[in-house]
Amino acid sequence: MSLTAVFATGAVAQVTAYKQAIAEGAAADAALSTFYRENGYQPIWTGGDDDDRARRAAFLQVVETVAAHGLPAERYSAAKIRALLGEAQSSRDRGRVEVEMSRMFLTYAKDIETGILVPKKVDPDIVREVPTRDPLTTLREFERSLPLAYLRGLKPKSREYTRLVREKMKLDAVLERGGWGPRIDAGRIEPGESGARVVALRDRLTAEGYLRRSATQVYDAEMKQAVAQFQADNGLATDGVAGETTIQALNVAPEVRIGQILVSLERERWMNIDRGKRHIWVNLTDFHAKIIDDDEITFETRSVIGKNTNGRRTPEFSDEMTHMVINPSWYVPRSIVVNEYLPVLRSNPYALGYMEITDSRGRVVNRGRGFSQYSARSFPFSMRQPPSERNALGLVKFMFPNKYNIYLHDTPAKNLFSRDSRAFSHGCIRLNDPFDFAYALLAPQSDNPEDEFHRHLRSGRESRVNLETPVPVHLVYRTAYTKPGGGMEYRRDVYGRDAEILSALRSAGVATPGFGS
Repeated sequence: MSLTAVFATGAVAQVTAYKQAIAEGAAADAALSTFYRENGYQPIWTGGDDDDRARRAAFLQVVETVAAHGLPAERYSAAKIRALLGEAQSSRDRGRVEVEMSRMFLTYAKDIETGILVPKKVDPDIVREVPTRDPLTTLREFERSLPLAYLRGLKPKSREYTRLVREKMKLDAVLERGGWGPRIDAGRIEPGESGARVVALRDRLTAEGYLRRSATQVYDAEMKQAVAQFQADNGLATDGVAGETTIQALNVAPEVRIGQILVSLERERWMNIDRGKRHIWVNLTDFHAKIIDDDEITFETRSVIGKNTNGRRTPEFSDEMTHMVINPSWYVPRSIVVNEYLPVLRSNPYALGYMEITDSRGRVVNRGRGFSQYSARSFPFSMRQPPSERNALGLVKFMFPNKYNIYLHDTPAKNLFSRDSRAFSHGCIRLNDPFDFAYALLAPQSDNPEDEFHRHLRSGRESRVNLETPVPVHLVYRTAYTKPGGGMEYRRDVYGRDAEILSALRSAGVATPGFGS
């Protein structure tokens, strides 16, 4: 529809070249087209009044800081905006610049509020749903708001995001000073040693903020304590000995750490949501599950996550825990039945005697007929492991029903929790202290959560216990996260997801140190 037709109602008497340019420039974008049609094709950026000047100044001010947030600066660079404004000579030019500034504003707003990338397009196991704001709503809100306050309010509200930005700026300063100095050229350094290798260790610990400056050449108690703190911050065994793994972590360059923070900033933008005053936080790379109450960790336990193979990696998403099942049955997933158990049953139909095999009507199958005639495709039966201490789910599972069939649960395989790296499951999250986890969840609704839990447990029967208030569950993947008092913790990229995200951020125009722009 031509602009003349748009204004045929007589709302505007004359169609100017400026308005024509706005209409043409916005035509291909539904939000922009609707917004400018609603406001009568009036400027919000390129006019001469105080409101337009304030919006221009505010936008130029915030886009000067996008590098601190790990955003692709060229999408909305201040230099580009100034050049566009300076080169606009005619009314039509100013109309085109008006639309272009609105387009850059919407891009910036989306990028800083909910992320640059689409998670599932980077990795199919990042199934997190990112809540994006309608661009037309964004334009309408911005037009009637104080511009600088609105623009500053777009970034994620979490304390973690603010701390990550601050820590990134610190590491940027480290790079400007030339980094953390020479690498440590040693395989293992023991407490009590002295000499050049210990000096190299001392200097690196000092540069990374774990040790005060000194002239010591001896691996003394203070240095051992510093090494132990570094190990804790990197998810390593805290023995205070600078072994091969610890030295490898100490030698990681600041450029790599900045890359990890850039990814964490993007992940925070994906989670720019209300996480709940009480919520469950499972950081897959950290192999821990936590209950958070009012930003404080009130319960923590070790966890086992999905194995790093196709089909077993634990996905990332958020949901709500609604209930727990005490003395659960394990209904074996079809993939495990046909890929792992059927080959065993074909050789010996009486194997896996603790498993119940049933037909489509729930009747127990006579094993004497054997299973050699079935293939993975034709096997018609289901398998269930009844409640018991040997049950693969242990004695309790915690449910947040989801289409990925992921939940938290107990396990009889307690030995795996002593490992530093714990990626062994088929995808679900196993907990080291499931009973204590249950008590913590029941505490808000029970005067004696332990007695309530064990009353169900002693019955031996499968029991569902509802949570009166569902608890949000967040399965996240952070290889870099802050400590509330300052400093960072780092973990290994267990599934290689952060490497994929960093590569995608680089392709999107984010400046990544060590790789150019």
